Amino acid sequence: MLRLSMLALVLTSLVLTYSVVTRYLFKVATDWQDEASVFMLVGAIFVCTAYVQSQRGHVGIEALTAILPARVNRARMLLVDIASTLFCGFFTWKSWTLFYEAWSEGQTTSSSFAPPLWIPYSLMAIGMSLLTLQLLLQSAIQLAGTDLQRTAK
Repeated sequence: MLRLSMLALVLTSLVLTYSVVTRYLFKVATDWQDEASVFMLVGAIFVCTAYVQSQRGHVGIEALTAILPARVNRARMLLVDIASTLFCGFFTWKSWTLFYEAWSEGQTTSSSFAPPLWIPYSLMAIGMSLLTLQLLLQSAIQLAGTDLQRTAK
């Protein structure tokens, strides 16, 4: 998933560069490039979130980690993981709902290109599902009292 996300970012940069060059040099409008770029960015962002979470790479406040005792810090991390799991679980459910509505109703964007909206919604739903599963796994490991770094090796 991480490699696919990296490829999507490279393709997005190529599409946007192509768009700028063709608009500037040839005065040609490219209707498809905005939506293709947004769809690829949505995919890249949402699909790789579970990997980033597995590395605990999301932005966090580290000032508390240095101040709090280890036991309190573990409880804080568990509480944050459980709250994040609940939020992401809700977000996952809503993402799958959006996907289903877009798929069943044949929703498209309002541009002349009009790609189907189920594409970005499915990427969002898959990414959020993976993130929720990762958070559930981290919470279960913490509740079991196992060090996450030790089990990853």
